[in-house]
Amino acid sequence: MKNVAKVLEQNTDINILVEGHTDDVPMVGKGEIKDNWDLSVIRATSVTKIILQNSKTEPTRITSAGRGEFFPLDPAKTPEARKKNRRTEIILTPKLDELLKVLGSN
Repeated sequence: MKNVAKVLEQNTDINILVEGHTDDVPMVGKGEIKDNWDLSVIRATSVTKIILQNSKTEPTRITSAGRGEFFPLDPAKTPEARKKNRRTEIILTPKLDELLKVLGSN
């Protein structure tokens, strides 16, 4: 993850979305994490913090989001499928203001 953080730091022309996902087993917590939504958000913010701690990436370029169990990679109700669905994804997008500048100059 440290290598990913350094690459993200160097590419200042992209924005970063870190999504957290869970499986479809309902989580019933009594502490800070009460359900799958909470778990997915914490999963995303944990990765975001790792990126920020291991690079000089501007925090304004990163968004952390929790998707809960609603975007599974594998909808099967098996242990293997559920394992695939417990994940984080890093989605990179160009900064639109930079893209508009390029398009406007052509």
